[in-house]
Amino acid sequence: MPQKPYGMLCPIAKACEILVPRWSIQILTELWSGSTRFNDIRRGIGSISPGLLSKRLKELEAAGLVERIEDKAAGTVDYIRTDKAIALEPALNALAVWAQRYIEAEIALCDTNLSTLMWKIRRWIDVTEMPDRRVVIRFHFSDDDLPYDTYWMVIQPDALPELCTSDPGCDVDLYIETEVISLAGILIGRSTIARETDRGSLFVSGDARLARTMDRWLPVGDYGRIDGIATLPTKRRA
Repeated sequence: MPQKPYGMLCPIAKACEILVPRWSIQILTELWSGSTRFNDIRRGIGSISPGLLSKRLKELEAAGLVERIEDKAAGTVDYIRTDKAIALEPALNALAVWAQRYIEAEIALCDTNLSTLMWKIRRWIDVTEMPDRRVVIRFHFSDDDLPYDTYWMVIQPDALPELCTSDPGCDVDLYIETEVISLAGILIGRSTIARETDRGSLFVSGDARLARTMDRWLPVGDYGRIDGIATLPTKRRA
């Protein structure tokens, strides 16, 4: 990668020369999460331009961390991690655990991109915990200056949920009124449904079963289950 060497006799410095360029680690973690197509990787990461993503993927490929697989017959391209990249998992996992324990929750969550958050929710929803029918959930966020403050999730049995920023014209089963930091905090274990409800940052109405089982169909991510996690305070800073 075109990065000026540190010139240090240090394995960590050498690793940083490859992994530190902006978005490189995020691309690897998105591949780790299961995305393989260019647009899915971009949606999962968030604020990255197509040009920069293409550049970083080429750099990671040149470094032997990503393999590009082109199916000319189908007209598709997939990106997968190599064994060399998979060997990084313990190090990246340790970094995530450290962040969950030692970075204050408000600092960790304050710049959460809502579009990226909703895309991850689409992936995390456990459809097996949903009724065996179409379910529509409307999320509305009270934060200021959002490009979109309302999202609809349309969930069908045995299918990936559909995410919409315009009304799909279906009857809504569940309404969720919240803030970005509150929902993000719940998802990664920095807060809980009960805590955000108590402080008035989360209000759920509609189908009683869906409301009661929200913690089942929208489970906390793996890093939300570690010991010693730094949680959001009951009273937020002004």
